[in-house]
Amino acid sequence: MKRAHSVRRQLELTVDRQVSTRARRLPSTGQLRRWIASTLARQRGRRSIGVRLVGRTESRRLNATYRARNHATNVLSFAAPARQPGGERLLGDLVICAPVVAAEARAQGKAVDAHWAHLVVHGTLHLIGYDHERPRAARAMEAREVAILSRLGYPNPYES
Repeated sequence: MKRAHSVRRQLELTVDRQVSTRARRLPSTGQLRRWIASTLARQRGRRSIGVRLVGRTESRRLNATYRARNHATNVLSFAAPARQPGGERLLGDLVICAPVVAAEARAQGKAVDAHWAHLVVHGTLHLIGYDHERPRAARAMEAREVAILSRLGYPNPYES
């Protein structure tokens, strides 16, 4: 008699990196993929995500349009509503403002790549349903961020 077993599909991740800024020290597609894959480690199947690296003007415009806040912000997350043909699940898009990331890293005394990693993890968690609107949800999201970043070799972003 044959033994039945289930086949667990691994995560197949597509990252569409777009650059719309002249800023330097931007993460590569490989870095973005590593950070996003670590965030999605519990997921299986085909996933796709867009990451757009922008300057202050585009960030401010999008933040004003979608959040009614007229300033550039570090990361915006736009979740996708539905599955794509062929079973691939489009998670959505992250828009990350490179000059804001660099300025925050300097002001907070953090390594720039550690701050990039944190914001990509944070934004990706938003795309899969995490939020920080209520204290309990914020604690859960922060704990998940800290655990993921630790596995990636980065320090806790919430400790000074």
